[in-house]
Formats: sequence, C-alpha cells, structure tokens
Amino acid sequence: MSRTLVVVYSNTGTSRAVARLLCGQQGWPMAEVHEMGSRGGLWGTLRCVADSVLRRRPVVRYTGPPIDRFDTVVLIAPIWAHQLAGPMRSFVAMHRAQLPAVAVVSVMESRGAPRAVAEIGQLIGRSPVLGTAFTTREVDDGSFATRLQAFGDAVLHSRASPPVRPSIWSPQAV
Repeated sequence: MSRTLVVVYSNTGTSRAVARLLCGQQGWPMAEVHEMGSRGGLWGTLRCVADSVLRRRPVVRYTGPPIDRFDTVVLIAPIWAHQLAGPMRSFVAMHRAQLPAVAVVSVMESRGAPRAVAEIGQLIGRSPVLGTAFTTREVDDGSFATRLQAFGDAVLHSRASPPVRPSIWSPQAV
C-alpha cells in the first residue's frame, strides 16, 4: 500500500474543504502551506492576481510531516487568474527535490487547471502522475465528491502497479 500525503494551500477555505474530504475518503494525512502575508481585502485580491500573472513566489511556511516519508504527494491548490496560486508555486519550488510522485487537484472558478499541472511538472522536472480539477461551484454544492473519491482511488492505483504497455512496444517482442 502506498503512503500518500495531501498538501493544500487555501486562501478562502475552498481548497481546504476539498483536501479534508479527500483525506477523509482515503485515510491520508494532510499538511498545509501557509502564506506569511495577508491576502485580505482588495489589495490582497490584487496581489493574488499579480502573483499569478507574474509567477511570483511569495514567502510560505509548510506545516506537516517530512515529505520524503511518502511515496506520493497530492497537491491541492486554487487557480488564480488562470494560473497556479503563488503560494503553491513557492512550496513546489522550495521542495521540488523532496517531492516523490505528484498528483494535482486544482480548484478554480472556470479554467486554468492544465496550466497549473504543466507548471508543476516544469518546476519538478517531470509530469504529475494524475491531475483533476473542480470548480468552486462544484465544491460549494457538493457535486464533486464522487469524482474526488474516484481520483483518490486512481492515485492509489497509479503507484501500486507499473503502467501496462502492449508487447509490440517492447524491443524484446520483435
């Protein structure tokens, strides 16, 4: 059985709600990324947009168990201005050498998840094993729960067995 850690950054609490449900469904521990500055009010919102568009890395603090004790890390983060939220970008950049297999859950208003997954892959130097996205509307109305359960099950299976490839891809099959 693989050891999986969920790492979440949440400014409004929506991504944290997703993380708590996933941890409850799968029995996984949760860790958090905390930003050192405040994002409250109009200036905080403008900073969210600026950090995302300019791909800035704000100062963050990680609270959780040592990452290298896990086989898989599921990153759960919001999308701001169609980009990965700056605090999660900071976390990934700071811990890229320690991150094992990575799966990504994006929480967004409408779009931007593929960019976030691609950016995480670029930061860690390899593609995440899985990715999914939910809109804030799906989280608010609870309709995401079944898909989140399926994602968690897929994460478990993605590390349990190597990918199966047709024998025609094998040089020994020739």
